[in-house]
Amino acid sequence: MRRAGDEGARVHPGLRLATAYAWRLMVIGVAVYLAFSVLGQFKLVAVAVFLALVATALLRPLADLLAQALPRPLAVALAVFGTLFAVLGLLALVGNAGAAEAGRLVGELRGGIGRIERWLEGPPFHVRRGVLSGAHDKVTSFVSQHRALLISRALSSAGRVVEAGTALFLALFCSVFFIHSGDRMWRWFRGQLPERARSPWDRAARAAWTTFAGYTRGIIVVAASNAALVGIALSLLRVPLALPLTLLVFFATFVPLIGSPIALAVATVVALAGRGPAIAAVVLLLIVAVGQFEAHVLHPLVMSWAVRLHPVVVAISVIAGTIVAGVIGAVVAVPMVSVAWSVTRALRLRPPDEA
Repeated sequence: MRRAGDEGARVHPGLRLATAYAWRLMVIGVAVYLAFSVLGQFKLVAVAVFLALVATALLRPLADLLAQALPRPLAVALAVFGTLFAVLGLLALVGNAGAAEAGRLVGELRGGIGRIERWLEGPPFHVRRGVLSGAHDKVTSFVSQHRALLISRALSSAGRVVEAGTALFLALFCSVFFIHSGDRMWRWFRGQLPERARSPWDRAARAAWTTFAGYTRGIIVVAASNAALVGIALSLLRVPLALPLTLLVFFATFVPLIGSPIALAVATVVALAGRGPAIAAVVLLLIVAVGQFEAHVLHPLVMSWAVRLHPVVVAISVIAGTIVAGVIGAVVAVPMVSVAWSVTRALRLRPPDEA
């Protein structure tokens, strides 16, 4: 008879090692899936906490600076609400600028559409006039036939506006406490852990926060630099809605790799309709120049000390985040992967007193 030990000896050691890793990876995969499923049910709370952490990373240094001359609660209130009023004022300025240009822009767009049609009818495209007018008629017919559906979808999006407002209020509420006493909150949580687990958790949390705060401040610098360059260029080229397009570029930069090109593509379409093919070609060259400057100068200079991820990892993270959670997933994917990698490195490097 064959003994069980003989059967085990016939199994190749590599296969046993692969099997051991396989079932552990399956357990980790199931745990990650369940975690994301739970977070998906509480998406509003997760987004609010993420925004609160972003605000904390940006405003905690300012609050600490003000606290040197003012009581801590007053310093936190000035930092948070002063920044909030400044952002709202900027948005109001952009809205007024867009409203002031709206009437002129409508006329320019009407003339621009005609110029685009004539441009497409000429060389090298030679598109027949009937094709363009037929496409215009089809769009008009679709809008008129599905007007009720479009209106119902617009009304249903009002509920999302309420959810967004709730998330912003919760983020503001949490950020005040995180900035004021986030360190005390962490010490309390650490005190609830078993004594042997406190040191690893503390190392992991400090590494995670350092990476997250560095990424947040770095992406703000990159977005502001991109927006400043684009805003100056669009203003010099007299492209309509230069200020709103600049703000669009600023927010689009928070989606790595693909955000800025999409925003600048929108600017190119506006330039084509409002200023003609020549200016649109210049804006298109601007897309290439800004993309190269961001990829080869800004990101290595600003982000390398906080985020050390290969561009392939960044691209896969953004695409995976988009598939899982849409635009929100695309925004949070890279900081989440960066934090996970920094925590892994911190836990692998044991301090000398624990070696």
